[in-house]
Amino acid sequence: MSEPTQGARRLRVIVADDQAAVREPLAAVLGLSDDIEVVAAAADGTEVLAAAAAGPVDVVLMDLRMPVMDGTEATRRLAEEHPEVAVVVLTTFADDDSILAALSAGARGYLTKNAGRQDIARAIRAAAAGQSVLDREVQDRLLATVRTKPTPAAAQALPADITPREREVLTLIGQGLPNRAIAQQLFISEATVKTHINNLFAKADIRDRADAVRRAIAAGLA
Repeated sequence: MSEPTQGARRLRVIVADDQAAVREPLAAVLGLSDDIEVVAAAADGTEVLAAAAAGPVDVVLMDLRMPVMDGTEATRRLAEEHPEVAVVVLTTFADDDSILAALSAGARGYLTKNAGRQDIARAIRAAAAGQSVLDREVQDRLLATVRTKPTPAAAQALPADITPREREVLTLIGQGLPNRAIAQQLFISEATVKTHINNLFAKADIRDRADAVRRAIAAGLA
């Protein structure tokens, strides 16, 4: 299941879900990965914040519908109080409001509970590396939502210093391709793709991959 980087330290993860029948097995399975250490299991958002404060933590795997404090509010609080902690949502809910609320609150990834164990582990690694991961169902709904909502003209334009290669990368992000598929399509390394994405995000003031999808659609690239 694990895809560790040789010599890298283990990623410290909080698993948050109000159902013990989900939370405990998930924490146990993730703990089998060579590069992931589950440092806490939380039943609600207040427990997430307490565990993050006790730290150090790299990633929170966050359910949305929890008592006391839900996952969206916990994500927002984490972004304010512990911006170094990445959030990957893992939920049964893939409706437009839930997706947009979680991403707006600062979630770096969004998976449904149909995701396999390897997909979850990959999303955790990606989030810890500063990348965003959206599963296909979420990506499709986000694309549909953005396409039905007009974007101000000022936001549609891309900076003049965007290179042709960066524009190609943005186009493929807008089509929902992950970094590995982008690398294969452009015949470049995955590391080079990451470099182009970092440069693109800095030039165009793009916050994350979800924002990149919106910008690609607004610019007519997807």
